[in-house]
Amino acid sequence: MNFEDSPSEARYREEVRHWIESNAPDLSVLSGEEKLAWHPKRREIAHQWQVTKAEAGYACISWPTDWGGAGGTAIEEAIFNQEENRAGLQFTFFMTGLHMLLPALLEHNQDPLSLSRIPPAIRGDEIWCQLFSEPASGSDSAGVRCAAVKDGNEWVINGQKVWNSGAHIADYGMLVARTDPSLPKHKGLTVFWLDMKTPGLEVRPIKVISGEAELNEVFLDNVRIPDSQRVGEVNGGWKVVISTLMNERAALGSGTGLSWRDIIDLAQSTPAWEGSVMDDPAFREWLADYYVNVEAIRLLSFRTLTSLSRGEAPGPASSAGKLLWSQSTQDMTDHALDLLDHYGLIDDPEFAPRDGAFQHRFLWSPGLRLGGGTDEIMKNIIAERVLGLPADIRVDKNVPFKDIPHGR
Repeated sequence: MNFEDSPSEARYREEVRHWIESNAPDLSVLSGEEKLAWHPKRREIAHQWQVTKAEAGYACISWPTDWGGAGGTAIEEAIFNQEENRAGLQFTFFMTGLHMLLPALLEHNQDPLSLSRIPPAIRGDEIWCQLFSEPASGSDSAGVRCAAVKDGNEWVINGQKVWNSGAHIADYGMLVARTDPSLPKHKGLTVFWLDMKTPGLEVRPIKVISGEAELNEVFLDNVRIPDSQRVGEVNGGWKVVISTLMNERAALGSGTGLSWRDIIDLAQSTPAWEGSVMDDPAFREWLADYYVNVEAIRLLSFRTLTSLSRGEAPGPASSAGKLLWSQSTQDMTDHALDLLDHYGLIDDPEFAPRDGAFQHRFLWSPGLRLGGGTDEIMKNIIAERVLGLPADIRVDKNVPFKDIPHGR
C-alpha cells in the first residue's frame, strides 16, 4: 500500500492546511482550568470552530450533502482530520455524536425526524452522549437491565446508566434498553434516541481523579419516549450497538491528544546530567519502541480508512488500534512524569510544562483501558474475529435473559 499522497491529495492537503492556518481559533486566550477538555470556555471555542468548518464545507466532509455533510471522500476527511490534529485543534465535545452515534443512527434510520437531528449536530449546535454502560453492564454490552416497556405509541423506560461522557452538557443521547427479557441477552435489546431534558431523566456528574467531571450517572424514572425515536428494529438493538462500538473503537484507535512529537519536545527541554533527557541512550531506546507503536496505530487507522472508502463499516481490526493507543498513552505519560522527576508533581497549568497536559493525561489515561471496551475485551475480539481463534465458551448464549443469575 502506498501511504504517500497522490498529486490531487497533496493539493487538497495544502489547501486544507492553508485554510486551517487562516481560520483556526486562538487557543492562547484559554488559561488555567479553561484548558481542560470539558470547560465551558473551551466549549465556546469548539462550537465556533465547528460552525466555521460547517460553513466552509469541512465538517463531516464524507457525509452526503442531504445529511448536511460536504459530499466529499473518506480520504479528504482523513486528510482534514490529520491537519486539524497537526494544528492542535482537538475538541471532545462532538466526538461521541459525529464519530460514534450519528453514523449508527444514519445506518439504521432514514426517517425525517431522525435526519432532522443531523445538521444541528454537524454545526456543533447540539451535543450527543452515549447511554450504554450500566453498573452491572460495562464491557458486557449485552448485559443491559435498563427496561423499556411499550405503552401505546410510547416506551416507558426505567433504569440507570453510568460512565456517560459529556451527559451533563449533552442535548441528546442514544440509549439501549431491554425490551424483551424472555429472549437471550443479545436478542432482546432496542435502541432509542432521546432529548436529555425529557421528564424523569436525571444526570449526576462524577468527579474523576484528574479534577474534571466529564463522566456521569444517568437515572431514568418512568421516562417516556415516542416510538418514532426508536433506532432500528424492536429487539434488534444489538446491530445498532455493534455499529456504534465499531465506530467508537475506530475513533479511539486513531489516537488523539499528545503525540511522540510532544514527548520529544519535553525531553529536549528537560536537562539531564549531560545535555538534555533526549541525549540519554535509555530514553532514546524507549522512544524508539514507543514510536513503533505509534506508527502501528497510524497504519491501522489507514486500514480502517480503506474500509470506509469502500463504503464498509469499521471492522474488528480497529480494536487493535484502540488497544495499542490506550496502552501507549499510559506508557508515554508515565515516562513523561518520570523524566520530569519531582517537577512532574506540579500540575498547575501556569507552571507545568505543556500547561500540565502530561500530568492531566497521566491521571486520565488509565480510563482509556476501560472506556470503549477493556483491554481484555479488545484482545478477545482480535483473537476471535481477526485471527480466527476459537471463541470463549458462553454458558448464557441461548438462555433467556430473565433466567440468567444476576446476584440480586
